[in-house]
Parts: sequence; C-alpha cells; structure tokens
Amino acid sequence: MKILVTGSTGFIGGYLIDELLNHGHEVVGIDNFSKYGEVKKSYDTNPRYRFVEGDAKDSELLKKLILDCDQIVAAAAMIGGISYFHTFAYDLLAENERIAASTFDAAIYARKKGQLKKINVISSSMVFENSNIFPTPEGEEKNCPPSSSTYGFQKLATEYFAKGAYEQYGLPYTIIRPFNCVGVGERRALTDKEIQSGNVKLAMSHVVPDLVQKVLKDQDPLHILGSGNQIRHYTYGGDLAEGIRLCIEKPEALNKDFNLSTSESTDVLTLAKLIWEKINGDKSLFRYVSDEPFQYDVQKRVPDVTKANKLLGFNAKTTLSEMLDEVIPWIREQIKLGSI
Repeated sequence: MKILVTGSTGFIGGYLIDELLNHGHEVVGIDNFSKYGEVKKSYDTNPRYRFVEGDAKDSELLKKLILDCDQIVAAAAMIGGISYFHTFAYDLLAENERIAASTFDAAIYARKKGQLKKINVISSSMVFENSNIFPTPEGEEKNCPPSSSTYGFQKLATEYFAKGAYEQYGLPYTIIRPFNCVGVGERRALTDKEIQSGNVKLAMSHVVPDLVQKVLKDQDPLHILGSGNQIRHYTYGGDLAEGIRLCIEKPEALNKDFNLSTSESTDVLTLAKLIWEKINGDKSLFRYVSDEPFQYDVQKRVPDVTKANKLLGFNAKTTLSEMLDEVIPWIREQIKLGSI
C-alpha cells in the first residue's frame, strides 16, 4: 500500500513512518520543517520512502503527491505542550484549519481522480477536554461540552471535516485519537518560549520530558504544575504507531473513530516519583512543590480502549517504566547537545 503522511518529520510521524516501512508499505512524507527545523531520520535512504519538503497548506502540491496513493494520514498541525496552547491560541486555530481544508481538498480530489481509498485523521484526546464520563468512550465528544481550548476545539473541527467530506463526497475516513504520546525524538520547537519552573527553564511543557529534565538538572524540591493529582494515560510512540497502522490496514476501521491509548492510569505525582527514583535511586528523599497550573490543564483524562481492542486487536503493551528507561538516557544526551 502507498501512503502519504503529512507532518512526516514530527514526533508521531517518526514512529509511524518507521512502523509502516517495517510492514512493507511505501510511504511519501511531506513536511515544511516549521517545528524543529531540518530533521534527519534513520529511514531517509529507505527505497520505499520518499520525502518532499513542502507545506501541507499547498493543496496543489498535495494533489500531485496524493493522486497515486492508496491512503493519507493527515498528521500535519501546529502542536505542542500545554504552554503552547496558551501562547498560540489564535494561530493554532487558524493555521490548523487551513491545513485541514487543504488536506481534505486534496483527498477529495484524489478520491475522484485517483486511487485514494481513505483519509486517516490524527485528532486528539483534547476533544474530550470537558467530559466527565470515565472511562471516556468514542462518541462522548458529541455529548460533552465542546473543548475550552482552541486546540481541542480545532481538533474536534477536524473530525467534522472528515464527517462532512464523507457525507458530501463519499470520502471514507478513520478518526484516530492518541493519548499522551511518550517517546524519543521530540526536541525544542523553533517557536517554543522558555518558561521558568523553579530554577530550571523549560520550553516544551510536556510533562514527561519536562519532569525528566528537572530531575536530571538536580532540581530539589521538584516543581510540579498543579496538585499532581492529574490523571493521564501515557502511551508509547511505538505502540501508538502500531495502532495507527492497524487503523490504516484493517477494514474494520472504515468510517470509525478510535481512542488509541494504554489502559493504565497514572497521576502526575506517581510519574514524578518514578522518574525521581530512576534517576536518583529509591533511597533519595523525594520532595516536591506545586506551581500554579495552566488554565487548560485537564484534571482527568481516562479513555475507554475497548473499541480499539475489539475491532483492531490493538493493545498498548509498553509500560511507563519501560518508556522512561528509553526516554531518560535520550533526554540526558539532548541536554548535553542543547537541543531540548
């Protein structure tokens, strides 16, 4: 199968393309390097991979690239940590709407003129930002109040792009909602602004790499946003890539939406203690203080993963401890290189 991936050099894109190539697919990637600058990947020389430097808002370019593709993964977007939601509240909405419209225009064109069978939309768990149903099933995004953040609201709009394109033009789709992806490869973005957290300046505002950075830089007591009682489901990038691949390959995914996540709940304080013990040892005294949280710091995010398990056979198998064993050494090296 030949698959076009937009936002191909992004964090999730790196895991996904590796997964697709390893399972025999041909991949075309497009990215404009707007987030990290130019990025080299291990699979750049793979004969089944072609990279095109370009903007996903360029619908005419996308039409040329997509015409002989079987599927597209719409992953390109402005995206970042929680501080990013606040810093770029308007740009996130406006830019991501432009990207969505361009991508769907090209997909509709390829459905009519080419061989495109389906568009796979990378949405977000933030569409459930205001849900109070836990675990949260697919479909709850239609029942709960719409997202308060412009990022979550726009991701919900992207899902409606998919439904509208199907209703009007017969474009098949799969909606994919990742939950708190964790892995290596996520660096400081070109647009990230540093934020002081105790004696450490951070740019990404993603909880796992930020806490790892603070502990590696000997912050004591450790500064945590909010109470530490926030509940998340940390999902390994490799597991998430497998889930997306199954959404692409499985006919059971046609015109459906899926929560892709581990089934394990972890509060931020437990995460912080685990990181502390892995770096400092379990006999080192763990101390922390709570900083004022951001406005859109969702307190509880617990997905229902039954549907993905039943229809796709998907299970996120990597434990949080295993993720940290990979992430901590990588972040330690990135601190030395000054890229995080």
